[in-house]
Amino acid sequence: MHGTQLGVPPHIWLVEDDEDMVTLLRFYLEREGYRVTATTDGRLAKDVIEGTEPPQLALLDVMLPYVGGDEVLTHIRSHPVWKGVPIIMLTALSAEHSIARMLDAGATDYIVKPFNPQELTASVRRFLKPAA
Repeated sequence: MHGTQLGVPPHIWLVEDDEDMVTLLRFYLEREGYRVTATTDGRLAKDVIEGTEPPQLALLDVMLPYVGGDEVLTHIRSHPVWKGVPIIMLTALSAEHSIARMLDAGATDYIVKPFNPQELTASVRRFLKPAA
C-alpha cells in the first residue's frame, strides 16, 4: 500500500475522456477525501507521466482518444518512477480476454462500467486510505 503524508489527501490521477464521467468520479472520490486530477486523452497522459510526480493511484480508462489505455498502462509500467503506482482500469469491455490482457500487462485491478459508486470507492480504498 502506498503511504501518504499525514493530513495530505492521497492523490488519484484519473485518465478518462468522458467529461460527465470525470465529473462523477471526481465527486465520489473527493467526497471520500481524495485529491483528484484528470487527464482527458492518452497522448496527454504520456506527457503527464514524463513530467510530473506519480500519484498514489491511477484510474485509467481503456478507451481513450489518440493513445489507448493499454498503451498508457504499458508506459506507466516501464517508467522507473511510476512503475509501482496501483492502476485500476475502467472498462466497458466486459470480455474476459481483454481484462486478462490488462492484468497481464500490469493493471492492479479493474472496474467494469457502468459501475456502482460504492464498488468504485471500495476498490480505491483497497489501495489507499483517505487522509485523516
